[in-house]
Amino acid sequence: MKKIQIAVDGPASSGKSTVAKIVARDLDLIYLDTGAMYRAATFVALQKETNKAEEIIDFIKRNPISFMNGKSGQEVYLGLNNVTQVIRTNEVTNTVSKISAMPEIREFLVAEQQRIAHNGGIIMDGRDIGTVVLPEAELKIFLVASVDERAERRYKENIEKGIPTNLEQLKEEIAKRDYKDSTREISPLKQANDAVLLDSTGKTIEDVVLFIEEKVKAIV
Repeated sequence: MKKIQIAVDGPASSGKSTVAKIVARDLDLIYLDTGAMYRAATFVALQKETNKAEEIIDFIKRNPISFMNGKSGQEVYLGLNNVTQVIRTNEVTNTVSKISAMPEIREFLVAEQQRIAHNGGIIMDGRDIGTVVLPEAELKIFLVASVDERAERRYKENIEKGIPTNLEQLKEEIAKRDYKDSTREISPLKQANDAVLLDSTGKTIEDVVLFIEEKVKAIV
């Protein structure tokens, strides 16, 4: 199988990570969760109570972000510390747009993502993968869904993880996040010109996975 790069972009809770992980497993690809990297940087900022990019970057250089396969799926580490759950809290979720918009943070993490993806055979999801991180990717998917459906998905995920969540408040937060992500000055959320638009509203995970895998097979 040809080692291609696959970029999956879209707004919060559109199903990017869930779908990308399954496609990676099915097609024996490397999966890189870029959102988790920005969440990890945000967690550092909150823990250190700093908005200074150089302090955040310095900490990450000393405690690199890494991914490992755990019993319940992919786990995220900062140095030796497992931060898989803590980077999904509401506090991190509501702050990540601010931290990820910092030019220095984006430049640092994008360089890391490009280094990992250099040899291909990778699927990566985020908000600027097809436009900034992997502009030469052989396949680009822009995955969207209605705010109501995305809020329902995140609500169920949070409840299952024991994270207290108000559904109506979550809808407001997701709508605000959409606005922040799409209007930020640095690497805004937008569909690449050569990306395939896929609206997952009303579709199952299996439907979306099948669609992407058929696109991959047509290329390789």
